[in-house]
Amino acid sequence: MSSTIAMPAKFEPHLFQTLPLQIAEQLGQSITEGSFLPGARLRETELAAAFGVSRATVREALRLLEQRGLVTILPQRGAHVTRLSAQELNDLYEVRASLLTTGSGLAAAHCTPAHAAALRSYLERLEAVIDDLSSYATLSGELVAYIMEMSGNVVLAEYVRDFALRIGRYIRMGLATPERRAASMASWHKIVEAIIAGNAEAAGTAHRKLALENRDAAMVAFARLEAQPDAKAPAGNTPQTITS
Repeated sequence: MSSTIAMPAKFEPHLFQTLPLQIAEQLGQSITEGSFLPGARLRETELAAAFGVSRATVREALRLLEQRGLVTILPQRGAHVTRLSAQELNDLYEVRASLLTTGSGLAAAHCTPAHAAALRSYLERLEAVIDDLSSYATLSGELVAYIMEMSGNVVLAEYVRDFALRIGRYIRMGLATPERRAASMASWHKIVEAIIAGNAEAAGTAHRKLALENRDAAMVAFARLEAQPDAKAPAGNTPQTITS
């Protein structure tokens, strides 16, 4: 199964990131956004040509993604997008829900007027893109990251970021319908209101409820995908060459 790589309109290399890391970030984003279905083969030759780099660079990028749980590399079989089992996906969501519960509770205890203004801004922006799955999923992920940053717990925020990378494609699948995004939006209002009010218990409870609703929707989408394992992956944009 092959897919084109979703690349930004203009790629600007980061001076303080290695080339393999930059490729891992871009490829990881493509995986999260669904340009590669779970189980899809990631061929070094094709990726090297697409990114305009050596196979060695791609190989190192794939190893980085393997460490993040996004890619599985098997002897004689090469690299594939990690394919989770239903139990693994459920377990990841359960742990993530607990982390979000704790993080939102801590955020409520640390919320300042500046934080409150930023949270309200996020809600307004989410409302504006609710009809656009990709934008809504991306922005809601940014809101999660912001709330975890508010918590003041660096370790917790990093764990949540790691989980977002590993199950991001399933989160998007669970937000695919307008009804799901509307329900998500309603939950976000409750979460933000509780955080601004300083109500740690209500914030944590509301965020856990949203996380588990997302899990349930993702599990339905996951079952549908498993029933059609040979479904063609959605195409991304034409890849551009990365210059170093």
